[in-house]
Amino acid sequence: MAEKEAVQSDQQTLGDGDIEDLCVAVSDFAGLSDNELQFSRGDKIEVLQKTSEHWWWSRLNGHFGYVPTNHVVSFSDSSFKQISWQDCDYFENYGTLKLHLEMLSDKPRTEAYKKAFEVYCRHTKDKVVLDIGCGTGILSMFAATVGQAAKVYAVEASDIAHYTKSLVDKNGLGEQITVIEGEMENIVLPEKVDLIISEWMGTMLLFEFMIETVILGRDKCLKEDGVIWPSEAQLYLAPCSAQSVYQAKVKAWDNVYGYDFSSLREEAVKEFFYKPIYNHNLSDEDCLAEETCILQLNMKHVQIQDLEKIDKDFSFLVKKSGPLHGFCSWFSVGFSHPDSDSPMVVLSTGPKHSQTHWHQHLFMLDEPLSVAPDNEVTGRITLIRNTEWRRHLTVIIQGQVLKSVNKERIQSFHKVFPLWMDQVLKDEYIKPKD
Repeated sequence: MAEKEAVQSDQQTLGDGDIEDLCVAVSDFAGLSDNELQFSRGDKIEVLQKTSEHWWWSRLNGHFGYVPTNHVVSFSDSSFKQISWQDCDYFENYGTLKLHLEMLSDKPRTEAYKKAFEVYCRHTKDKVVLDIGCGTGILSMFAATVGQAAKVYAVEASDIAHYTKSLVDKNGLGEQITVIEGEMENIVLPEKVDLIISEWMGTMLLFEFMIETVILGRDKCLKEDGVIWPSEAQLYLAPCSAQSVYQAKVKAWDNVYGYDFSSLREEAVKEFFYKPIYNHNLSDEDCLAEETCILQLNMKHVQIQDLEKIDKDFSFLVKKSGPLHGFCSWFSVGFSHPDSDSPMVVLSTGPKHSQTHWHQHLFMLDEPLSVAPDNEVTGRITLIRNTEWRRHLTVIIQGQVLKSVNKERIQSFHKVFPLWMDQVLKDEYIKPKD
């Protein structure tokens, strides 16, 4: 502590200068004095000056202070290899054609972006556009041709960018579209942009957290009166039956070629329902109640810290009898322009809309619960960003089934679902809600 006190006199001269290093917190720190930063495990901290062996003058979310070096790991440190590997693995997946073909083949997804340029062409003509995570460049091409943009910066961090450049030239758009290979965080554009477009959505809307890169690009590159597409996003949840899934994965063990394998049911539940089923197609007959919105984002204003932990209470009025096997989620995004009276262009991955490559996401309880019309299913869903595997998250669903008349609790449920890497959660996250 004396070593930090010796450099406190230089605090004013340290100010908020250039970033010397970036680090990530490996454990929580409460901050014992006014000039020490308080932070949580997983926070990304900007180091402004390595003032001593034990204390660094740093910045976090606009706040300045000292951080103890034994609570953080530098991005340049070999200990950070595991975390940096996540980005390598992520970008490698998008460096091959498989995922891009899947996305391009998803007509509802791709045509929604095209329709946005058709509807708001008058407002995108002669504008400057930034496409974050441009992939093969299809959205940039829409911006240049359908939207008649004057200039498009197409940013892509994966190796697919090599092909994107040739595709842009092959389609005669090299003058309008500039393909930039690299991570958005490290790129400086020569000008501010009027519109940012990106297809950042993942399983449970947030998985892969590409949204963080979009937010960083927005704060760095978008004009004050600029527009971002999608403009908003909603995540939905609904209780459901999934008899075919339960039959195929659990009840099938009751009779295997005439033999009783039912002792494997418990293990089957652990293996098959431990994580969400991401390619489920929910039928209307399996939906036990009307969906509810559990998350709503305004892309012009959402901040990265808003996404670290999300809590939402829910209450569903059951509309039909059946087994409650779990919950389904899906999302929708909207495209709008503040200077237009045209209806918002909406892309929905819900069961009442054309199927997309996202499908719906099924969270199976360990055992089905019986519900009847007018029963209430109440509880809470929590989304927690993984503190180590920053592109991953954990979903906790807990609650109870109540009688419609006296609100007496009939049954309760509580389950933790990793998407997809596990993490150790604090007790207050995992204990059942009263």
